[in-house]
Amino acid sequence: MARPSRRRPRPRRNHAARRPRPGHVGARPKAAPSTLSSDLTVVGNLRTTGDIQIEGKVEGDIRAHLLTVGETATVKGEVIADDIVVNGRVIGKVRGLKVRLTSTARVEGDIVHKTIAIESGAHFEGSVQRHDDPLGGQGAAAVRKPAAEPAQAKPAPRPDATGSAKPAAQPGTAAKP
Repeated sequence: MARPSRRRPRPRRNHAARRPRPGHVGARPKAAPSTLSSDLTVVGNLRTTGDIQIEGKVEGDIRAHLLTVGETATVKGEVIADDIVVNGRVIGKVRGLKVRLTSTARVEGDIVHKTIAIESGAHFEGSVQRHDDPLGGQGAAAVRKPAAEPAQAKPAPRPDATGSAKPAAQPGTAAKP
């Protein structure tokens, strides 16, 4: 005869509703976006892996994950982000995976994007170029390598009395017979 089990039944767990414990790996909540208020003017470059909301003025390049340029904002410089929403004014190049110009946007500069949306009423002067990787290592903090110096031209060989070509003498050296 089978004896009844003495184990208590376990309560069912909803694994989808599990949240990491504080201090546990992966428990980092997403940081709130940084906001530059309308009375603030920043002269210099801004770089973050997070989100930025601009309401004031920025004179410099901006690199972020999500960049929102508010209706009262003016940005003079290159802006680079995964997602860019322009409600205000940008004077400079715009590079983003997703770029959105709302009806109040004013952009004076070129746009390089993967996807773009331009609402009716937006003001835009510049060129638009679609690119699969618009961020492509380019950016405010990208190190630009100097152009390679052109190689010095070597003098052409000159024929000798036997008809075979000998290299011309380099300046400052004596030709060997």
